[in-house]
Amino acid sequence: MMLLALGLSFAAFVALSLAMEKHQLELHGKAGASSARMRLWGWLGWGLLSAAFALCVWRDGWGLGPVWWLGAMTAAGLLLAFGLYPYRPRWIVPLAWALPVAGMAAATLL
Repeated sequence: MMLLALGLSFAAFVALSLAMEKHQLELHGKAGASSARMRLWGWLGWGLLSAAFALCVWRDGWGLGPVWWLGAMTAAGLLLAFGLYPYRPRWIVPLAWALPVAGMAAATLL
């Protein structure tokens, strides 16, 4: 379940970064999205963070759930900010799709 929370947090941070014009242009060049689409990315990002929070609280209760959620957000944010944006920006969007799927597969298999 924690891999799913990590994948959801990573996808949420990618969506929130795509809601910013600066990161939109870094990832897609001159083909920036419209303001309506950027607002949609923002709502999607906050929704995914909420889903990751709900998953962590459902799994471990109110005592440890928020702690696990903050840990998943920290790991996802560090991976995105210090690993992928500076060195491998083309990997960001495919990983945003792949990590939640891998987390779901791990949650169902384990």
